Amino acid sequence: MIEKLRQLTKETVIYGISTILGRFLNFILVPFYTNIFIPEEYGIITNVYALIAILNVVFLYGLDSSYLKFATEVDLKDKKLVFSVPTITILVSTSIISMLIIFVQEPIMGFLSIGTDYSFVILLSLLILVFDTLAVIPFLYLRLENRAVLFTIIKVSNIVINVALNIVLIVGFKWGIEGVFVSNLAASLFSLMCVLPIYRKLFVFRFDKRIFRRFIRFGLPYLPAGLASIFIQVIDRPIVEQLTDLNQLGIYQANYKLGIFMMLFVSMFQFAWQPFFLKNAKDPHAKELFAKVFTYFTITGSLILVTLSLFIDDIVRISILGRHLIGTAYWSGINIVPIVLLGYLFNGFHVIFSAGLYIKEKSDSVPVIMGISAIVNIGANFLLIPVWGITGAAAATLASYIVMAAGYYIVSQKLYFIKYEVLKILKMAISIGCIGILYYIVIPVESINSITKGLMTILFILLLILTGVISKKEYEGFKTFIKR
Repeated sequence: MIEKLRQLTKETVIYGISTILGRFLNFILVPFYTNIFIPEEYGIITNVYALIAILNVVFLYGLDSSYLKFATEVDLKDKKLVFSVPTITILVSTSIISMLIIFVQEPIMGFLSIGTDYSFVILLSLLILVFDTLAVIPFLYLRLENRAVLFTIIKVSNIVINVALNIVLIVGFKWGIEGVFVSNLAASLFSLMCVLPIYRKLFVFRFDKRIFRRFIRFGLPYLPAGLASIFIQVIDRPIVEQLTDLNQLGIYQANYKLGIFMMLFVSMFQFAWQPFFLKNAKDPHAKELFAKVFTYFTITGSLILVTLSLFIDDIVRISILGRHLIGTAYWSGINIVPIVLLGYLFNGFHVIFSAGLYIKEKSDSVPVIMGISAIVNIGANFLLIPVWGITGAAAATLASYIVMAAGYYIVSQKLYFIKYEVLKILKMAISIGCIGILYYIVIPVESINSITKGLMTILFILLLILTGVISKKEYEGFKTFIKR
C-alpha cells in the first residue's frame, strides 16, 4: 500500500508542475490584461472565455469520462478501437456543432455584448475549441499510460507559448484583444500537433456500435453535470454584478483568484487520482487504500487551508518592484479567501468520492447531484449577497461545493462502500475550528502578527499529531519521503 501511495504522490507532483505553472502563468495574465485593456475590452475577454468553458463541456458531452473509464478495461488489441470510437464520434459532432455556431454567431455576439468590430473573436474562439477538443482523448491516453512527464512537457510548453505570444503581440505589435485569442489559438494548435503521433499509433477507421452505446450511456449524463459544474464556477459573477456593482464584482473576482493555491492542489491531485483508482479498483485492499488517500488528502488540504488563511494578508502585501499580488484597491475583499479555499477543498472531496461512480459505471445520479448543487449556489447567492455582500457570494459557492461533496459521498457509498477514517476527519475539522476561534475571536486584532500566525500554524500541526490524526509512524515516514 505504501508503495502505491508513493506512486500516487509522485504522479501528483509531476502533474502538479504543469498545473501550478499553468494556473500561475494564467494568474499573471490577469494583472497584465487589466493594466492594458479598458474595462469594456476586458469584459469581452471574460465573457468569451466563460462561453468557451461552457462549450468545452458541450463539445465532449462526457466522452472524455467514458474513455477514462473504459480504456483501463481493455487489452492491447482493443486499445485502437476504444480510442477510435470516441475520436470519430467527436470529429463528427464537433463538425456539426461548429457549423451551428457559425450559423448563429450574430445572436451569440449580441448576447455577449460583442460589437461588430470584434466579430473575429467568435471564429478564433471556435478554432480554439476545436483544437482543444481533438487533443483531449490523446491527453487522457498519456495519463492512463503514466506518461506524466510527456504530458507535463506539452502542457507547460502550451502555456509558455500562450503567455509569450500575449506579450509579443499585445506589447510588441500593439495588437488589441485579438492578440489574446491568437495567442491561445497558436498554443492550442501546438498541443494538437504534439499529440498527432498518438493518433497515428492508435487511430483506425473502424466504428463499433456496442462500444459507442456503452460510451454514450456512461458519458452523456456528464454533459448536464459538466454544465452544472461550470455554472457553479461562473454564475456568481453576474449575480454579484446585479446585486452590487461593477466595483464590488472586481474586488470579488480579484480575491477569488487567490483561491488558486487550493485549486492547484486539487487539480494536480485529480490528474493523478482518476487513473490511480481505476487501475487499483480490483486490488483486494483497494478500499483500504482509497480510505487512506482521503485521509492524507484532507490532512494536506487542511494544512494549506489553515496556513493560507492565516498568512493571506501578509502574502498580498508583499511588494515586488512596487507591485502587489493584487492591487491595494482590492484588499477590502481579502476576508473571502478562507471561504474560497474551503470551497475548493470540498470540491476535492467530491473528486475523491467520484471513484465509486466510475468503478461501478453508475453515472445516472451525477446530473442530479450537480443540478442540485447549481440550484443551491444560485439560491444562496440571491439570499446571502444582500446581507453579506461579496462574502455572501463566496459562502454561496462554498455551500454548493458542500452539497456536491455530500451528494457524491452518499451515492458512492451506496454503490461502493469505503470505510473512511471518519474520526480522523472529525478531529481535523475540530482542530481547524479551534485555530479559527483563536484567530478570529480570542486573540485581539492588535496582537496578531507574523509570529502569532506562525505559532498558530505550529499549534495546528501539533493538534493533528496529539489527537492521532497523524501517527508517529506516519510522521516519520513523511519526513523520510520528503528527504528522498
